[in-house]
Amino acid sequence: MATPGPCLFVSLVAFMRVLGLDPGTATTGYGIIDVEDGRFSVVTFGVITTPAKQPAPLRLQAIYHKLSDLLREYRPDTAGVEELFFGRNVTTAISVGQARGVLLLTLANAGIPIGEYSPPKIKEAVTGYGNASKEQMQLMVRNLLDLEETPRPDDAADGLAVAITHYQYQRFASLY
Repeated sequence: MATPGPCLFVSLVAFMRVLGLDPGTATTGYGIIDVEDGRFSVVTFGVITTPAKQPAPLRLQAIYHKLSDLLREYRPDTAGVEELFFGRNVTTAISVGQARGVLLLTLANAGIPIGEYSPPKIKEAVTGYGNASKEQMQLMVRNLLDLEETPRPDDAADGLAVAITHYQYQRFASLY
């Protein structure tokens, strides 16, 4: 569930910079969008990657440093983070949970308001359907952001989807 928190200023602000994060230890997707008068524009997107053979503490540290660099460079007003989707692979879930914890701590330390969203909530916010396919998600991200091509890699497109979702939920929460 989303945590509206201090983002209730959305309806009062004509311009907002939103960061979306799709956590992972090997690859964390990110997307930064500007929203001005309800219109989206892409600022940047990409992935934070770490070497597979690197020890876990060093990988988590690298995620921290790279996200800190993004925050300093782009100065988002608010951030959305995808919640952990627990699948069958417990080891992967723990690893992703650790990366997610680093993301949340880094954002909290920077004083950035955070919203957290499950994969079905993200799909619903972006496509209108909580069980949308990856292809449907990518097409809607591309269309909503008026991009000529689908953002690559997939994790970057997912980061943009989280940013869109976060803005939508915060806008809705500000109405009440």
